[in-house]
Amino acid sequence: MRDTPSAELTSQGCRRFKPYPTYKDSGVDWLGDIPAHWSLQRLKYNSYLKGRIGWQNLRSEEFTLEGPYLVTGMHFKNGSVDWDACFHVTMERYHMSPEIHVREGDIIVTKDGTIGKTAHIARLPYLATLNSHLLLVRALGGQYRPRFLYYLFDSATFQTYARFAEGGTTFFGITQEAVSNFSITLPSLEEQSAIAAFLDRETAKIDALIAKKEQLIELLQEKRRALITRAVTRGLDPNVPMKDSGIEWMGEIPAHWEVKPFTKYVVEKSDYRGKTPEKVASGVFLVTARNVKMGLIDYECSQEFIAEEDYDEIMRRGLPRRGDILFTTEAPLGNVALVDREDIALAQRIIRFRMNAKHFDSRFTLFAMMSGYFQAQLVSLSTGSTAEGLKATKLPMLRLVAPSPAEQRAIVEFIDQETAIIDALLAKVRDAIERLKEYRTALISATVTGKIDIREAA
Repeated sequence: MRDTPSAELTSQGCRRFKPYPTYKDSGVDWLGDIPAHWSLQRLKYNSYLKGRIGWQNLRSEEFTLEGPYLVTGMHFKNGSVDWDACFHVTMERYHMSPEIHVREGDIIVTKDGTIGKTAHIARLPYLATLNSHLLLVRALGGQYRPRFLYYLFDSATFQTYARFAEGGTTFFGITQEAVSNFSITLPSLEEQSAIAAFLDRETAKIDALIAKKEQLIELLQEKRRALITRAVTRGLDPNVPMKDSGIEWMGEIPAHWEVKPFTKYVVEKSDYRGKTPEKVASGVFLVTARNVKMGLIDYECSQEFIAEEDYDEIMRRGLPRRGDILFTTEAPLGNVALVDREDIALAQRIIRFRMNAKHFDSRFTLFAMMSGYFQAQLVSLSTGSTAEGLKATKLPMLRLVAPSPAEQRAIVEFIDQETAIIDALLAKVRDAIERLKEYRTALISATVTGKIDIREAA
């Protein structure tokens, strides 16, 4: 037996708790030492594990407005299931797979796609079944509390195990057999209950802090949008005479400004709709609609590539140049960004615009397209029931407010200065959220693996 745990805690905040008095080697490399009075057991010896065997030809057209719930991983919310968002299936479909009928107390885990998302079924409003990407885990023999197991699955410990156990070539996942071989820590049932109650309480506090900071982000982002909208529709002189713009959602604009048709001042336009290009592991970066955020190209959120030999064919409608504007036509509609590098390809649902520099500064145009008045035009002209989109035939109906080129450049400089202050605040808040999330993860992992003793705190 050992006097202290061998693994270092990953967050300074966890150090306010003491370790257990004595430890022993778990015999599991990725777990390390565990409290001397705890035991280990593979999940298959104390649990019922089942997943749907294929889709059995179930199609989305068969989803119904009522009936048994069909739970998917996208319906997980804060460690439980958002029943209001779930699909429904017929009673016949539900009875086809009795082995995955959901019960209260069950744990549900995603086994492919995003591996290890977990939900605890504390409340079951009606009959429910699972799609083929989920695994049902049910306690047998009363050796663990479901809520304790939920936190084990939600810990970095399971994520570490999943990374070692996952398989697949193009679609990675963890098999039911691999999950069944996951070794879980087993303190006494009383201690499990205390740990679960402690984590419920502490994670709720952390989640509340995160929620407040996320609200602050929303307020700062709204302030940023309002600042941009005001600058590109009112200018910088608060005493300038105003006139009616003639556009309902725009209101008044400076008397010496004009309202111009957007496409009239586009000198080059490329719409990349067509056949979906074949993706490769490396090559030319493919900018998709997911990469185009409001004001920038995010190269990290999604990384897809096309072969260099396919580039000329895919980009035959026009090559990008620095300063060109990218515009997403749907999913999402109306995100815009400037091209900041030319060694990229452009995917479907993106239109590239190059403005007439004698009339429109590209960065002023970017801010104008981000503003409330331009986005309101897009909404009024969009179509689609599930995802709003803009048809190319509607583009000539869009309007831009046009100060002189010199005034456009002054407005851009002002926006850059003011948004830099807001962006710095946003970065600090986001950093604080990440640190809270890291502490949350560290606290859960340290608690369920016995690196800290919370029995007095619980």
